[in-house]
Amino acid sequence: MHSVADWMKRKLGLKVNMTKTHIARTQKLKYLESGFYKDSKAKEWRCRLHQDSVKKFKSRLKELTSRKISGTVTGKVERISQVTRVRIIIWKQWKVLKKRQWGLQKLGIGKNEARRTAYWGDRYQLVATKSCLSRAVSKDVLTKAGLVSCFDYYNERRALKLC
Repeated sequence: MHSVADWMKRKLGLKVNMTKTHIARTQKLKYLESGFYKDSKAKEWRCRLHQDSVKKFKSRLKELTSRKISGTVTGKVERISQVTRVRIIIWKQWKVLKKRQWGLQKLGIGKNEARRTAYWGDRYQLVATKSCLSRAVSKDVLTKAGLVSCFDYYNERRALKLC
């Protein structure tokens, strides 16, 4: 390892931090929250989020969507503006059947469909993805509320790098 570091200092003129620098296989390499994989169809290396970063992101989401955190939906949206599970936060905030039905109707869902969905209860992931809540709290509604889409942000940054 020291010979590689010495070569980098001598030939490339780079400073090498030996506590952070290591040699690893490409599949296990983690750089700026990203990892690399070989695309079997295109036969080339590609970049994606590292598995550890995804786990960390999911645990942080779980903390931020907890009912223990007080505040309004708007406040939560500000704190987690790059989080994609806002629908679950909204559903958790509408704790009782009447509030859930009222919220869905306010967002343009019919009375009968809103009532049926309100009875789905606390199956958060199912409600957020498979019910009329995903139509009521659409991406456009979330964007108007100030939420930044992670995917759109990533594509925008990626396009800037390619130029």
